[in-house]
Amino acid sequence: MKIDLRKIGVNKYQVEPMPDMQVEAIVYSKEEMLSALQQDKSLEQLIQSASLPRLLSPVIAMPDVHEGYGIPVGGVMATEGLISVGGVGMDINCGVRLLKTNLDYDESLWSRHNLIILSRAIERVIPVGLGSRRKQVLPRIELKEVVKHGSQHLLKAGYATQEDIEHTEENGKLKGADWEALSEWALKRAVNQLGTLGSGNHFIEIQKVEKIYDSSLAQAFGLHQGQICVMIHSGSRALGHQTCLDYTKRFYQIESRYGIKAPTRNLASLPIESEEGQAYFKAMAAAVNFAFANRQLIAHQLRQTISKFFEKKVDKKIQIETVYDVAHNIAKWEVHRGKEVLVHRKGATRALPAGHPQNPQSYHKTGHPVIIPGSMGTSSYVLVGLPKAEETYFSVNHGAGRLMSRTQAKRDISKEVFDQQMIKVVYNRPFRTIRDEAPGAYKDIDSVIETLEEAGLAKKVAKLIPLAVIKGT
Repeated sequence: MKIDLRKIGVNKYQVEPMPDMQVEAIVYSKEEMLSALQQDKSLEQLIQSASLPRLLSPVIAMPDVHEGYGIPVGGVMATEGLISVGGVGMDINCGVRLLKTNLDYDESLWSRHNLIILSRAIERVIPVGLGSRRKQVLPRIELKEVVKHGSQHLLKAGYATQEDIEHTEENGKLKGADWEALSEWALKRAVNQLGTLGSGNHFIEIQKVEKIYDSSLAQAFGLHQGQICVMIHSGSRALGHQTCLDYTKRFYQIESRYGIKAPTRNLASLPIESEEGQAYFKAMAAAVNFAFANRQLIAHQLRQTISKFFEKKVDKKIQIETVYDVAHNIAKWEVHRGKEVLVHRKGATRALPAGHPQNPQSYHKTGHPVIIPGSMGTSSYVLVGLPKAEETYFSVNHGAGRLMSRTQAKRDISKEVFDQQMIKVVYNRPFRTIRDEAPGAYKDIDSVIETLEEAGLAKKVAKLIPLAVIKGT
């Protein structure tokens, strides 16, 4: 069905009220991107989300919004004590980490030949793809400690630095996690998956800083033009997926006891003070911590692999440090409009401006880096949030956002178009297995970023372009 939108600001639209909506629904988009929103059910899902009880107005769709599970991907929702499994989604704490190196781009050093060899070396130590597992758990790592303490357990085990922890959202550990809240099957599926990439849109990407937009902020983030960086996009793997399935079923079966009737099963919600609501938060926090630790272990292994690869090729010690690590799918207690609310970000990124008290100490004066990956073969960006982002609960989008479903992409994207789009990028899988991740299946990342800047929510700091991408299938 066609859903009417009314422009209320720069790149800001309000969904015309529908009978069951309890709060307003706001969409951030450039005008030329609006037609794509009518092609899937993302706006319908936003309206359904706005019909839940105990919400802070409004619910929000970011410019990368597209149809998802529960609320749309690119959705933000703040509740006054309601917790929604679909408000977090399947891949709990899917997120992105950006690593900076002390290596600069050089055509001979970063030749296609070297990038292919390096990509293969990375794949030998980091399992990729659907259901990928390690043959054995690395020494000193205990799954029970991982779900409780996240990246901080890896620091004690020798797989992280203190700077890694300080440059991770929530310091790599969301409080409240409980091993007992996870199902046996979720834990069984998680065994040996720590430090693995997964499939779908998850990736490891070797990048070059192509352009600096704000030299002062870039310097504060440790970025400069021509610098080699590495981006990691992964999440909680099977642990988060199974936790979402477990609690969606559990919530849906009992929500009527609390006088709640969600418009769809995937939006099943409960009061956070309920026993079941508390149990989900504990299980979600456990999956969040697993995901932080997962990206941390991947980063550790990238450090070792890249350093070993270049140790005889450059005349200096290789340094690889974390710029920042951000979560995409999470529910957290935060203070907005003078009250503590539970912010659900589903395919959205926190973007705290300079001076916000929840910034890491090293980024307090600047605001923390906001990392926005593009699609495979296109640019990614580092931004910083601005004070106006208070209207989005200090949130921005998490990527470019799908333009085509995976089914449509597999049907409509030709090898000729794919090859043209990927001509400058080394990739590790044949066209037939990754064409649903082709750049043409996604929105234009530049337009998505412009939407934020023009709306005054964030500003650009740096632009990165891909040299090589590693994906699972």
